[in-house]
Amino acid sequence: MSLDPRLDLRVAIVGAGPAGIYAGNLLANAVEEAGGTVAIDLLESLPAPYGLIRYGVAPDHPRIKGIVNSLQEMLDSGRIRFLGNVEVGKDVSLAELQERYHAVILATGAIRDAVLDIPGVDKNGSYGAADFVSWFDGHPDVPRTWPLEAQQIAVIGNGNVALDVARVLAKHPVDLRSTEIPDNVLEGLESSPVTDVHVFGRRGPADIKFTPIELRELGELNDVDIILDDADFAGVDPAAVSTNQLKIMLRTMNAWRTEEPKGASRRLHLHFWHAPAEILGDEKVEAMRFERTRIEDGRVVGTGEFVEYPLQAVYRAVGYFGSPIDGAPFDPARGVIANVEGRVQDSPGLYATGWIKRGPVGLIGHTKSDAMETVDHLVADAQAGLLPAPGAGALLELLDEREVEYTTWAGWLALDAHERQLGETHRHARERVKVVPREVQVEISRSGALTGA
Repeated sequence: MSLDPRLDLRVAIVGAGPAGIYAGNLLANAVEEAGGTVAIDLLESLPAPYGLIRYGVAPDHPRIKGIVNSLQEMLDSGRIRFLGNVEVGKDVSLAELQERYHAVILATGAIRDAVLDIPGVDKNGSYGAADFVSWFDGHPDVPRTWPLEAQQIAVIGNGNVALDVARVLAKHPVDLRSTEIPDNVLEGLESSPVTDVHVFGRRGPADIKFTPIELRELGELNDVDIILDDADFAGVDPAAVSTNQLKIMLRTMNAWRTEEPKGASRRLHLHFWHAPAEILGDEKVEAMRFERTRIEDGRVVGTGEFVEYPLQAVYRAVGYFGSPIDGAPFDPARGVIANVEGRVQDSPGLYATGWIKRGPVGLIGHTKSDAMETVDHLVADAQAGLLPAPGAGALLELLDEREVEYTTWAGWLALDAHERQLGETHRHARERVKVVPREVQVEISRSGALTGA
């Protein structure tokens, strides 16, 4: 069954990270193949596109950031109109979008830290990893400074975000100078007195959620010793683990265990079988208590043995969590928009994709297949005549009327060129220097788009 070629399908996508961009590209392909036409507006609350690829990946990971090249090709095709610096719920409501489009796809991701519910978690010196990542990636909506005053630091979590945080904290700033790390972040890290970074996981070394590349990079850090406890590896057989990735990582860690510390000025400790129990101190972090754990019937259980470590800062990297969107049903337990395979419950024409659909799990490959499922349902609903017809005027008219300073794709290209030029002339010769303040990003984007720069 083909779409009626007379149908001018209009779709808004909220969120210009990988999930939103993939959904837009797949939707354009699907509708064209079905014989219809579609106009897609991609709305982003930040002035620049790419979401966590720009503001959630450590600056010393250029390989991962290479995904931007394919995302840029999708937006450069002209089939998707990018509108940045537009916050749904503030500049325009979800209801107003639904009045102007046949369908709206929510792809807002998950940017908040998941809760770590233990005593003392709110003490001074206890931080969410997502906030720290936003700071070192130059997110425009976080403070320009960060309190880097601790010598001994804990990072709670056994995923890649935990390793990113630990690596940035332990790495000598001189080794970050060639990256796109903002100057204010580099200056902050240069003042850090850190000597020891401890990474704690509830499960054992055979259950880590790292990737081999992330783990291997720890061993490449200059003037940083990797410290492991032999007791954490008792009974762990690399040949018996479930995947080749885990086998590789166990071999890597076992090799580190055989190496003598080199007397480096900084140490990065990997601890396993440690469940967070309490953050200790009067008003600020002074230590942390953990309960040693073991596996029983496939579950992590406490052993009743408690250990304490002197610490002055704790970073909680226990996962991301989605935020509600006014007008969309939200599942507060899972941090997602309530949906069935991308169709938002009891909301014809409203869809979800990415982490706000399924929760903060999975890599880029999952994002693509996830978007395909949502797009397939949207196209099927369009073919069946189930999408509500728009009844209001164009979105840009509403934004102009409200004097919203939205940015465009041409504006992003101007900002991108500006940041690359700053990198070329920077004293450390970088690929780019990020512009951090939101108002400066908007000014460069809007003036550059008008002048054709």
